[in-house]
Amino acid sequence: MADITIYHNSNCGTSRNTLALIRNAGIEPRVIEYLQAPPSRETLVALIAQMGISVREAMRHKEKLYETLGLDNPALGDDALIEAMLAHPVLINRPIVVTTLGTRLCRPSEAVLAILPLPQRAAFAKEDGEQVIDAKGARVDGR
Repeated sequence: MADITIYHNSNCGTSRNTLALIRNAGIEPRVIEYLQAPPSRETLVALIAQMGISVREAMRHKEKLYETLGLDNPALGDDALIEAMLAHPVLINRPIVVTTLGTRLCRPSEAVLAILPLPQRAAFAKEDGEQVIDAKGARVDGR
């Protein structure tokens, strides 16, 4: 069985679609509901580094709290942004998926396909009806 972890928010459609794509490959991942069980500082910093993105890119800018806390201030450094995410896990962008092939912020959800070690096994459509995988397990857009 492939060792996969998803930092998941069940209230997020993108996160639900990503989890469904992992399961469509026949994999049952370790699901971390990060709002209830936030990562440690060390884990969060490591995930951001593994994804190869900036701390600011790892934040949810659409959360009202982002603006309320003044996190859009470009003068704030990485440490301040990380502390905000640790204090308010809702500010951590999601879903984050960790596999043996890499770690990725899966926005859009089909970004997970690049790091899954197994192919898709069946057709898959997102919750909004957008077809992503055809009946043969291939991407509909041909990628």
